[in-house]
Amino acid sequence: MPKLPAPPLPKSLKPKPKRPGEGNGNGNGNGAVGLSHPVAEAGVSAVDWIDERTSLSGGIRWMLFRKVPRGVNWFYTLGSATMFAFLSQAVTGVFLAMYYRPDATGGAYESMRYITDQAFLGQFVRGMHKWGSSVMVILIFLHMARTFFFGAYKYPREMTWIIGVVLLILTMAMSFTGYLLPFDQRAYWATIVGVNINGTGPFIGPYLSDFLRAGPEFGATTLSRFYAIHMLLLPGLIIALIGAHLWLITKLGISAPPWLKGEPDPELEQTEV
Repeated sequence: MPKLPAPPLPKSLKPKPKRPGEGNGNGNGNGAVGLSHPVAEAGVSAVDWIDERTSLSGGIRWMLFRKVPRGVNWFYTLGSATMFAFLSQAVTGVFLAMYYRPDATGGAYESMRYITDQAFLGQFVRGMHKWGSSVMVILIFLHMARTFFFGAYKYPREMTWIIGVVLLILTMAMSFTGYLLPFDQRAYWATIVGVNINGTGPFIGPYLSDFLRAGPEFGATTLSRFYAIHMLLLPGLIIALIGAHLWLITKLGISAPPWLKGEPDPELEQTEV
C-alpha cells in the first residue's frame, strides 16, 4: 500500500529557512561566516521564538520605520527628551521609594536624611530626581511651545495636542505633590500655600483642597495622600497618556516646519490638466 503524503504544515510551523551566512561561502556548512557564535545564535533564536508567538516585529517596524517630512531639525527632539526625563524620574523615584517612609511624625524627614547621608549613592539619586523634575518641566514647556509655534496642533493632530496639554498639567501636578515629600519646613509651608490657592478656585476649588489635604485641615494623612498621588495615581495616568500620545504621533506622523512650502504632486497636476 503506497504511503500517503504528509499533510502540509501551517505557515507558523514550517521549518525556518537558513539564514544568510549559515555555512561559509563555499557551502560546506561549517559556519565560518555569519551568525556562527553560539551566544549570538541563541539570542537570535530567542528573539525569533518570541516574535513567532507575539508578532511584535510588525508593530516595532510600524512605530520606528516611518517617513518624516523635510526640514526636521533638533527642535523635534524635545518630545523625546521630555519622555527620557520622565523615564529618569520613574527609575530614580523607584529607588527613592525603597527607603522613603511617608510618616508625618518624623519618619519622612529622617528617611530623606538617611537617603542623603548614608544610603549608597543616595545623594546622587536624590539629586537626579530633584533636578530632573525641573528639567522635565522645562522640556515639556519647550516642547509645547515648539508644537504651538510650528502649528503642529492643527488638523488632523488636535487630539495629540489635547493629550499633550493634559500631560503638561499632570507634570505640574507631579512637581507639586512631590514637593511635600521631604516634609521639612519649606515643603510644609509651601504646600499649605499651594493648597490654599487651589481652594480659591471656582466651584471645585474647596473640594479639591479637601481632597489634597485628606480632610478639612492639614494633618498627618495629608502626607500619605500626596505620596499616593505622586507615586501611584499620576504616574499611571502619565504612562497611559504617553502611550496614546505616541500612538497618535506614529499614526498621523509629524508636521513639517512652517517655513517649508508644500510641493504640488505632479500626478495631481496632470489630472487637473
